[in-house]
Amino acid sequence: MPTELPISTENCIVEKDGHVLIVTLNRPEAKNAFSPEMLLGLYKAWRLLDEDDDLRCAILTANGDTFCAGMDLKAGADGQQRSTEEFMELMATVPNIHWQALLRDNRPCKPLILAVEGYALAGGTEILQGTDIRVAAEDAIFGVTEVARGLYPMSGSTVRLRKQIPYCIAAEILLLGEHVSAQQALEFGLINRIVPKGETLNEAKKIAEKICANGPLAVKAVTRSLREHTEHLAEDEAMLKSDELAGPVFASKDAKEGMRAFKEKRPAEFIGE
Repeated sequence: MPTELPISTENCIVEKDGHVLIVTLNRPEAKNAFSPEMLLGLYKAWRLLDEDDDLRCAILTANGDTFCAGMDLKAGADGQQRSTEEFMELMATVPNIHWQALLRDNRPCKPLILAVEGYALAGGTEILQGTDIRVAAEDAIFGVTEVARGLYPMSGSTVRLRKQIPYCIAAEILLLGEHVSAQQALEFGLINRIVPKGETLNEAKKIAEKICANGPLAVKAVTRSLREHTEHLAEDEAMLKSDELAGPVFASKDAKEGMRAFKEKRPAEFIGE
């Protein structure tokens, strides 16, 4: 059974389930719109994922029938949203804490699995782009809708979306600000798979289980390469950097165990060394 961790906040539940970190947005009464407490929990969860060697991947999901409606526009317009004291103190030393929470900056170097039920609009689709493997319910709805409110998508969609799906489709999503169905998202390559309503977390856990069965050093190195060796690097430079990550993996005890297990026709028992 998952164990709730003390870094949880009122609006962000953080649990550990074996080698998996489960992060749940928990503000269903406000369609899981971002709050300081939610951002604080997300920030702490991603930093823990990076720091705890026992954690091998994470699942991001949400309570309620809406995954995330993005920024709290009502609070933003009225100026009523208040940050917690801890969040403000952290922001003084980590000015981009909100961007780290929303996976725009300093993404953790371990796989992130997304489980979306219901609407994932504006920031809900923006945080999606910081994840690696994405599961959606058949009735899920996506969209970067900021332009429809006279706003700009600041969590990275103008940069990331056109790299993750065809440019002209990204342009249409960003410039029209319209909703995108789960089926369209699947066809565009924005998500990996569609499952029946209510089954996204179970499917995400199955994916996490498969990741956790693999060599953790290898998984982390591959994830780092995906994160760091982006299009701005020339291919030969990216290959050299990739080789730098590969070296320690091949020299590890896990690599020897993986090859030995293959030879002996048994499941490998990786220890992360």
